[in-house]
Amino acid sequence: MDAKLTLRLEDALIRRAKQEALRRGKSLSQMVSDYFNSLSARTTMKNPPLPPLTASLVGILKGSKISEDDYKNHLRAKHR
Repeated sequence: MDAKLTLRLEDALIRRAKQEALRRGKSLSQMVSDYFNSLSARTTMKNPPLPPLTASLVGILKGSKISEDDYKNHLRAKHR
């Protein structure tokens, strides 16, 4: 069952939100609903799935002797 919800927002924010909804081909109500659903999905998932690239990197340095200082030195040298 759907119910009505009233939100009080600044006019400029409402205009931007409506433009974004139009760009996405959705109603503003659907975007708000999707957002709230995504919040509850995040809180119910203890270990949400990682993007494929990130998942492929998990544990790649396990057992290495690379320290945080090594990484900082690498960044300093890289950005000189």
